[in-house]
Amino acid sequence: MKLQRDEILILFDVDGTLTEPRAAIEENMKEFLYRDVLPRATLGVVGGSDLEKMREQLNGSEFLTKFDYVFPENGLVQYEAGQEVGKASIVQHLGEDVLKRFINYCLRYIADLDIPIKRGTFIEFRNGLINVSPIGRNCSVAERKEFYAYDAVHRIRQTMIERLQVEFPAVDLTYSIGGQISFDVFPAGWDKTFCLRHVFKRKKAFREIHFFGDKTDPGGNDYEIYSHPQTVGHRVTSPDDTMAQLVELLELQQ
Repeated sequence: MKLQRDEILILFDVDGTLTEPRAAIEENMKEFLYRDVLPRATLGVVGGSDLEKMREQLNGSEFLTKFDYVFPENGLVQYEAGQEVGKASIVQHLGEDVLKRFINYCLRYIADLDIPIKRGTFIEFRNGLINVSPIGRNCSVAERKEFYAYDAVHRIRQTMIERLQVEFPAVDLTYSIGGQISFDVFPAGWDKTFCLRHVFKRKKAFREIHFFGDKTDPGGNDYEIYSHPQTVGHRVTSPDDTMAQLVELLELQQ
């Protein structure tokens, strides 16, 4: 028996799942979601980026009202039916002294890091996490791809994470590699499963919760929610793969 729309929740990562990395959503994906998927399931999007970056990738503010749930910054900020309904703060949780020491260490480490190119915005402070980019977030698309290939060989991000873990052993932080050029840092438990805390407040529980993401291996920023006992995880390799798996899951006619 097919589930009703209010009985099934489908949550999506953004980069590599609904869009190509840091690219805008394609028109065929948008039409597919709103025309074919939305009538069949409650929809939510959960990403590590802030709301403005989500807007850039998901075609303005339309998605805020189309998706039932929108969870920027791993769900540390929560939107429901287009309205902000909750927010947590890494400043209040960790305190200014810890944050200052951590950011200072990252900047010194990156300053001494010998990689082929560096650009700008190495540290991006968000409401619920810190995003660290050794190359800098101002790099071009071509430079982003070059760094991703370089990092796959030289493990720049993973090595930096290992140094941070040694330097800040008493601070209960999680390090999560996502996308092509950066990694996220946040308090333990503030990964993408944080959004489920809001979902579980719902009066009528969902019978099924599905999550679609591409960084689902341990250390990837989709791993925790992908492997959560109360979600059904779907590993995808591209937006086209996401669509194909949704067609099969919802038994859609194509």
